[in-house]
Amino acid sequence: MEAFSDGVIAIIITIMVLELKVPQDNTWAAFLKQTPTYLSYSLSFLLVAVYWVNHHHAMHLVQRVNGFILWANINLLFWMSLMPWATASLGSSHAFDGRHEPSLMVQLYVFLALAVAIAFLMLGYCIQQQHRSNPSLMSLHAKLRQKNYIAIAIYIVALGMTFFSTAAAMVLVILPALMYFLPDSSVEHHLKD
Repeated sequence: MEAFSDGVIAIIITIMVLELKVPQDNTWAAFLKQTPTYLSYSLSFLLVAVYWVNHHHAMHLVQRVNGFILWANINLLFWMSLMPWATASLGSSHAFDGRHEPSLMVQLYVFLALAVAIAFLMLGYCIQQQHRSNPSLMSLHAKLRQKNYIAIAIYIVALGMTFFSTAAAMVLVILPALMYFLPDSSVEHHLKD
């Protein structure tokens, strides 16, 4: 399951980078005109990378793979597989030029970030079910779930913010990625024990 997930995530990142086009003119102006595309790619790469690192970390808690975990993982990969499309759409929108009017592409991007976060929460819940007889692992999962809830709440606020300020919404989308940038060290401590 982990190898399959790694392969799918690698393909997602590869497809995203293929959307980056070389400017027609060999000038700084032509290069800078594509700044929204570069910013959307960078943001999406960060989000996908953070999910990959944390997914890899979570897989170390799996004692055995069952149908619930497999389908929860497929659900997560489904939502992540939409990132290249959302990235291309975001790059063509006005998300990074400081406009305040709502943008459908920004709203779809934030909705996708929310869907991925919910899918990750569901995968964590399926993994947790294997540890019902282990109080220390149940406590660890509860701690991890709190972090998931905070990320989901931030994405919900960001989705609402898209109706008022796309720039503020995009700043909010970055916050969960920063929150998850380093996986929770308590997982590593548990694995050492």
